Amino acid sequence: MPDSATLGHVPRSVLVTGGAGFIGCNFVRWVLTHDPRVRVAVLDSLTYAGSMSNLAGLDGTYGDRYAFHLADLRDLDSVRRALRVSAPDTIVHFAAESHVDRSIDGPLAFVETNVTGTAHLLTAARELWTAGGPFRGDVRFHHVSTDEVYGSLGETGAFTEDTPYDPSSPYSATKAASDHLVRAWHRTFGMPVTVTNCSNNYGPRQFPEKMIPLMLIRALDGQPLPLYGDGLQVRDWLHVDDHAAAVWRVVTRGAAGRTYNVGGRNEWANRDVVRLLCGLLERERPAASNPAFQKTCPGGGYPDLVRHVPDRPGHDRRYAIDATRIEAELGFRPSYRFEEGLAETVRWYLGHPEWIEAIRREKYAGGRLGSPFAPP
Repeated sequence: MPDSATLGHVPRSVLVTGGAGFIGCNFVRWVLTHDPRVRVAVLDSLTYAGSMSNLAGLDGTYGDRYAFHLADLRDLDSVRRALRVSAPDTIVHFAAESHVDRSIDGPLAFVETNVTGTAHLLTAARELWTAGGPFRGDVRFHHVSTDEVYGSLGETGAFTEDTPYDPSSPYSATKAASDHLVRAWHRTFGMPVTVTNCSNNYGPRQFPEKMIPLMLIRALDGQPLPLYGDGLQVRDWLHVDDHAAAVWRVVTRGAAGRTYNVGGRNEWANRDVVRLLCGLLERERPAASNPAFQKTCPGGGYPDLVRHVPDRPGHDRRYAIDATRIEAELGFRPSYRFEEGLAETVRWYLGHPEWIEAIRREKYAGGRLGSPFAPP
């Protein structure tokens, strides 16, 4: 158990890296809504997965409690400038190249952002918070990582915070490296850090290269739904708002130097997720009354679009999180059941066609990378 004297960090000025991306933007919105004392600044380089549309309305709603800084973690000087201007007492580090398929096609970008970028952020934070002396007592660096660093599980068992690292992809290997860097800055330099390793996130504003929005958008268009291998890969699904609440709980109450696994206690096979998604779409937007679907699959239903395609290299079979530590020490438990959260997510996408169209027009055509499958 952590020493109670280390608990109780009170953020006043928070810098969120990757705040224009899926998880980051939802975290920013959650914090601004739930803690009116806090100012939040976003640092983002607006790569393909980051969009100012994800932050739309925040400046008008929250005024000087919100700010945006365009900066690239790969450029140390730009990171230093952003930190000097925003003067955070808390950094929450979401920014990362995060798609396994893309890491197969282009691994070096993952090394540059996830490893070098994290080292730059740690360096700039240490300079700001020490100014040549010891660390200030009111600061915290929180690093957001993934359960993929632990590798793959069999049919039973779950990852704990003590599970040895065994990454399978360039993505998970670079996240593992960044985790080690953060812990090294704590042990070597005394930086007050916390780390969370989370399971698969889902929810509004997720970039459509990831499975749930990809399948949803392709189904609406009547396009094939590419399911890797037999589709029996199992993931623990965590709603992005539950993830935001967990991270804030760790930032404000977690012990410095401590790691917490965050899971949704919602294990589903990919095949069953797609089946559930097709059922929800049929309820909300029936295939029979969807002109785009009927054009390519007349008289059929959304499940008829599923196509099993060759598996991607190094595809982990099962992930599962043992979240006992964060539950016992910090009292966090997820609030969303997967069926309810996915239904809410489907309704969000159906209610925001302009968001989908902007992404497809400007950034992503809807294919899967890292495998022999190429959509028509």
